[in-house]
Amino acid sequence: MKILVTGGAGFIGSNFIRLYLSHHSDCEIVNLDKLTYAGNLENLRDVENDPRYSFVKGDICDSDVVGDVMQGVRAVVNFAAETHVDRSIGDPSGFLRTDIFGVHVLLEAAREHGVERFVQISTDEVYGVTTGEPFTEDAPMNPRNPYSASKAGGELLAHSYFTTYGFPVLITRGANNVGPNQYPEKVIPLFTTNAIEDKPLPLYGSGEQERDYTHVLDHCTGIECVMDGGEPGATYNIGAGNHMKNIDMARLILRELGKPEELIVHVEDREGHDFRYAIDSTKLRALGWEPSFDAEGAVLSAVRWYVENPGWWQPIKSGEFLEYYEKQYGKRLEEAGGTG
Repeated sequence: MKILVTGGAGFIGSNFIRLYLSHHSDCEIVNLDKLTYAGNLENLRDVENDPRYSFVKGDICDSDVVGDVMQGVRAVVNFAAETHVDRSIGDPSGFLRTDIFGVHVLLEAAREHGVERFVQISTDEVYGVTTGEPFTEDAPMNPRNPYSASKAGGELLAHSYFTTYGFPVLITRGANNVGPNQYPEKVIPLFTTNAIEDKPLPLYGSGEQERDYTHVLDHCTGIECVMDGGEPGATYNIGAGNHMKNIDMARLILRELGKPEELIVHVEDREGHDFRYAIDSTKLRALGWEPSFDAEGAVLSAVRWYVENPGWWQPIKSGEFLEYYEKQYGKRLEEAGGTG
C-alpha cells in the first residue's frame, strides 16, 4: 500500500514513518515535507536508503505539488502543521495557512485521486482546559489559542468532507508527546538540553499546570491502530493517561541529570495558558491499543535520548532557535532574576 505522510520530517511524523516501515514490509511511504525550522531530514537518516521510502520537498498548500505526490496513494496521514502555541501567539498567520488551508488542499487532492483513508492528526488542545473528568471524543471543542483554534478548524474541515462527500476521513487527537527528535522549543527537550548546559529552566508561572506526557511511540501505534481498524468519520483520542505537573516534570529531569533544582526559574506565564489537559482514550483502547510507557518512563526515555544524542540537538540550538529563545524567554528570565 502506498501511503503519503505529510510533515514526515518533523518530530511525530518521522517517528511514525520509522515505526510503520518496521511493522509493514509491503508498504511504500512518500514523505512530503516543506522543511521548515522544525523539519529535519536527519530524523530519517536511518531509512533514507530504504527502497520503500521516498522524500519530496514541498508545501501542502501547493496544489500542484500535492496533486503530483497523490498519484497512486491509498492512504494519507497528515502530520504537516505549525504546532507551537508560543509561536502561534506571536504570529498566528502561518498557523491558519498550514493548519486549515493546507488541510483543504490535501483533502481536495485526496478526494480527486480516490484515497481510501485520510487520517487527520490533531491535538487534545482543541478541547481547551479540563476541569473535571477527562474529555471523551464527543466533548465540545473550546480552543483557547491560535494554534489549537487552527487545528480545530482543520478538523472541522476534514470532518465536513466525510459528512458532505462521504470521504473516508479519520481524526486523531493526541496528548502532549515526548521522545526522540523533538525540536528543542518544546518543554522537555528545552529543559533537558538547558539543564545539560547548566542553563536555567524557564518554567511558566507556578508550574502547577498538568499535562498527559505520552511517549511518541505510543502515539504512533495509536495512529497505526486507527489507520488499520478505525471507523471513517470517527475521532479517536490518543493519550496514555500519564498526568504530571510541569514542576514535577522539571524536577524529574534535574534528578535524572544530577542537576540542582535551583536551575528552575519561574517566569511570567504564557498568555491564556491552559492549566490542565486530560483525555479519555477508551474508544481507541477498544480497538486493541495500549500504551507502553508510564509518565516517568516517557519523560526519562526522552531525557536519556537527548543525553545520548548531543550531535542532533547542539547544531539546532543556534541561529533561528537562539533568536526565538531570546524573544520568548529573554525578558522573562531577566525579570525573574534568571541569567538567560
